[in-house]
Amino acid sequence: MVEIKTDAQMDAMREAGRVVARALAAARDAAGVGVSLLDLDTAAHEVLRAAGASSPFLGYHPDFAPVPFPAVACVSVNDAIVHGVPDGYRLRDGDLVSVDFGAVLDGWAGDSAISFTVGRARGEDVRLISTAYEALEAGIAAATVGNRIGDIAHAIGKVCRGAGYGIPEDFGGHGIGREMHEDPGVPNEGRPGRGMVLRHGMVLAIEPMLIADGTDGYYPAPDGWTLRTVTGVRAAHTEHTVAITDSGPRILTLV
Repeated sequence: MVEIKTDAQMDAMREAGRVVARALAAARDAAGVGVSLLDLDTAAHEVLRAAGASSPFLGYHPDFAPVPFPAVACVSVNDAIVHGVPDGYRLRDGDLVSVDFGAVLDGWAGDSAISFTVGRARGEDVRLISTAYEALEAGIAAATVGNRIGDIAHAIGKVCRGAGYGIPEDFGGHGIGREMHEDPGVPNEGRPGRGMVLRHGMVLAIEPMLIADGTDGYYPAPDGWTLRTVTGVRAAHTEHTVAITDSGPRILTLV
């Protein structure tokens, strides 16, 4: 069931989104050659604590995972697409990093993700990341009252496929509100004019994931969480929590 939020509830989600945005900025600021992934998680966690918010990631245990998620941030490096578990790996010059983060404040959730490079960026990584943000912007632009879920999916897929990138099968965005994952699902590829009609008060996490060589496959790492590209190429992940309003899409996960 899709929960329609009131304007006041969307305002409350905006405050949770601010916490998410600040935590992601802190993680990015902390990143550098020689910095561990655990350090990035710690930087984000400090923002969470200071805001009096809680983490929807820490302890999250879906059916597919062998253990609860052990951190507040997913940190995925290079060929890791999503759900990377922060560990003692120390960032190297040229690494591509994606950080996915959520927060719950006063009972409402926010969810967002960023991708960036550390040190000297490779040209192909800059293009991959730039396209991921372009796909996110296209998806958000399609998130208007009267459009359908398929219009968002088509907008994202058109950008990704048009640039020659792959899209991980069966992964995409989702509704969000009192819970991190709610209905409806928001695919990263689809046909326009199909799916649920978008209404004022719907809130969606829109999150393109791109694979550099145009393939769509992935496999789970031994930790049971991290998803890696089958061919070992790099991936990028971007995301915003977006409210559907009569005045247009409202991004809730900005500072």
